[in-house]
This record gives sequence, C-alpha cells and structure tokens, in this order.
Amino acid sequence: MTNVSAKKMPKTQRRDQLLDTALSIVREQGTDALTLGYLAEQAGVSKPIAYEHFGTRAGLLIALYERLDQRQVDELVAAIKGAPKQLEEVARIMSAAYMACYRSIGPEWSAISAALKGDEEMEKFQTSLIDSYIDLYRATLTPYTDLSSNELRLRCVGIIGAAEAVSREMVRGNLDEAVAATVLQSLIVKWLGT
Repeated sequence: MTNVSAKKMPKTQRRDQLLDTALSIVREQGTDALTLGYLAEQAGVSKPIAYEHFGTRAGLLIALYERLDQRQVDELVAAIKGAPKQLEEVARIMSAAYMACYRSIGPEWSAISAALKGDEEMEKFQTSLIDSYIDLYRATLTPYTDLSSNELRLRCVGIIGAAEAVSREMVRGNLDEAVAATVLQSLIVKWLGT
C-alpha cells in the first residue's frame, strides 16, 4: 500500500495519491475493503482528508471508476488520431484499442461497477459515460458513412453494446484479444456500410 506521510500536498496530487491507494486496495482486497476510513489509514492521512476529496464511499468509487474510464478514452482518442482515413482501418484501430483498454483495466473495473449497482449517482454517471462514448464514436465515424446523424447514433449505441459483450467474452477467456477486436471491427464495418 501507498503510505505517504500526511505532509501537505497540493489538492490534485493528494487526490491522485488517494486514488492510487484506493486502486491498490481494490486490487489486493476487493471493493468491500474500500472505505474512506480504511483509505485514509492506508494513505497515511486523516479521515477528514479522504472525506474532503470524495464525500462518500460512492463518491470515491465513482472517482476511481472515472479515472479508469478516462485512461480508456485517452488511449482510444490517441489511437484514432493516428488512423488512416479509411473505415476499415479506423474500425480496426478503434476495436483493437477498445479491447486493449478493457484488458488493461482488468477486473477492478467490473468490481467497482458492481459495488455501485443501484446507486443513483452512479447510474447517472454511467449514463453520462455511455452518452460520451456514443458522441465520440459518432464523431469519429461520421466521415465514413452516408447515414443520417440519428441513424449513425443508433448504430453507435449498438456498437458500444456489442463492444461490451465481446469484451466480456474476452475477459472470461472465451476469445483472445485479437479475435475480439476482429469481431468488433467487422461489426462496425458492416453496420456502417451504406
């Protein structure tokens, strides 16, 4: 565990330290062990500091989930920027990046998500994340299709749903990463064909 002394740190640096410690707790002990009090103890800070940053356990879990998600988005955007301007290549790069990100964030993603099931704040947050992915996919794929904006949006909803389902199969060991990416790529290309 991270055990940095409680010396004064800039707020963003302290938040990063707390999130690093929280992720370590989830990896080593599971989400049930993650409380604000235990986080403070493991990070070497007082409880009020943990509460100041996250407010509630749900707030902490959402911040952790958001951090993992942002890493995924950043990697996807970087991969897309370098893509040749052809649908098949963009779909290949998007699919490979999606599967690589899903694999790299590991079981912590699912554990955190499961710990927040039924939390109203988390439901709103997840809806907002899905909407942002839909917007990202639609913006990325618009140049490669003649579909209307509304039709493309609906297909992006389907692509994201398919990506989640295929990535779960990958994580369960039912397909390897390359096959999972190829399946998703083929779906994107077929669903955007006009």
